[in-house]
Amino acid sequence: MTSRDAQHPDYTDAPEYHLPAHHNPLPELDHVGPVKKVIPQDAFRRAQSAPDFIALKKAFRGFAFPMTAAFLIWYFAYVLLSVFARDFMATPVLGNINLGTIIGLLQFVSTFLITWLYIRHMNNKVDPIATKIREELEGASK
Repeated sequence: MTSRDAQHPDYTDAPEYHLPAHHNPLPELDHVGPVKKVIPQDAFRRAQSAPDFIALKKAFRGFAFPMTAAFLIWYFAYVLLSVFARDFMATPVLGNINLGTIIGLLQFVSTFLITWLYIRHMNNKVDPIATKIREELEGASK
């Protein structure tokens, strides 16, 4: 038994027991980076009522809400078909591959498609507006 064990009998249960005594699992945060400029609160209030911010919200919500609803309907349709339309889902398509398997795999395809559409929409429609608003706010902090 080492002196560390004698000082802390339950220390051997700690996940960091095998590490040197001077080891601290969390680094000291003596330097967290450059000091950021403070943006006045009234600048945020003005930005929230600006036409650009309203357009930003509209662009985001116009994509996110309908796409979320469409995906949830598609997902729950698959689940409900799996539960209540077993014969339909068991319809053979190609050898031992049935309709349920194909629809299940299409769930993955649709997830990747939605992710790609989301990224494309954000890059083309939302990010330019957000960048403009951010730059205006950062300019207000000077």
